[in-house]
Amino acid sequence: MSGPPIRSLLALAAATAIAAPATAVAAPGQTTSTVDVALLSPNTLQKLDDLDFGTIGQTAAGTAVIDPVANSENATGGVLKLGGTPHSARFQGVASKNSVVNIKLPNQPVTLTRSGGTQTLTVTNFTLDGPSKKVMASGNVFVIRVGATLTVPAGQATGLYTGTFNVTAQYP
Repeated sequence: MSGPPIRSLLALAAATAIAAPATAVAAPGQTTSTVDVALLSPNTLQKLDDLDFGTIGQTAAGTAVIDPVANSENATGGVLKLGGTPHSARFQGVASKNSVVNIKLPNQPVTLTRSGGTQTLTVTNFTLDGPSKKVMASGNVFVIRVGATLTVPAGQATGLYTGTFNVTAQYP
């Protein structure tokens, strides 16, 4: 024995909905929200923003440089700034009171690889927005910005290039 065809069930549901009374009781407005927290213990480091060179074009070889102090980008040679929101990487750390924190950036080139391909670009000259040695006399939270230089050779294949780099906070 099989049940009624689906078409019949839909017609019955529509007829029931039409027959419902027109007066409805007002329900109180209610919604839900999400609560998030990133709880850091002393001697930790957390990424807040990635390093982003935005969208660039090229007419010849050149570079794009992210300045972590100004949080801005400069282009040289045949590299053209086309858009996006280029910005430095940003990290937040928590240190013990009256401690010293040494920030270590890559001293070797970092390779970016084109999505869906094998072509690469190189990022070098990682810089901080201040000294690499932070003395935490009274406060224990610090924020740092990291910039770098992207080298674009002539005739580079277009596409999205991504890679990673490490920032280390040493708490002696």
